[in-house]
Amino acid sequence: MPLVPDTAPSVHLRVPTDEDALAWYRAFDDPEVMEFHGGRAAEYSVYEELTARQRRHDAELGHCLWTVLDDAGAVLGFTGAQPWPHRSFGPVGEIEIGWRLGRSAWGHGYATAAGRATLERMRALGVPEVVAMINTRNARSVAVAVRLGMRRAETYTSPVSKQEAYCFRLEL
Repeated sequence: MPLVPDTAPSVHLRVPTDEDALAWYRAFDDPEVMEFHGGRAAEYSVYEELTARQRRHDAELGHCLWTVLDDAGAVLGFTGAQPWPHRSFGPVGEIEIGWRLGRSAWGHGYATAAGRATLERMRALGVPEVVAMINTRNARSVAVAVRLGMRRAETYTSPVSKQEAYCFRLEL
């Protein structure tokens, strides 16, 4: 596993485009990337709907899951914030931040840099607190949350997958 560099790489965030649905689909078409998200890639139509929903979130809320790009303009994955999508468990009513990158972007500091950019945008919007729900076995994402200064607050079990997840919190 490559070490995360001392200086964070540069990342750029944009509201997802129609074309980003295909880029996300390709970046996440990897069992390791999807290990904590059902174990296999979603159908392309899922990413079409997801990018459309994120454009609506951005228009209505001022934030969404943004596409993460490197300096060369390559799509690495997504990061951002959206309302917690479940009503029966977890941090209901909270704003969740998250990140998912293609495997080629792992270990270079991109997730932490993208998370920091997300936090800056959420502070600018006046959001008082964010959460991050992370599968308890996902050591990489747990490490990103810790680097972002988040504190582990609660543990939830998904009623569908029966998987445990930590809820990290950060006051902005």
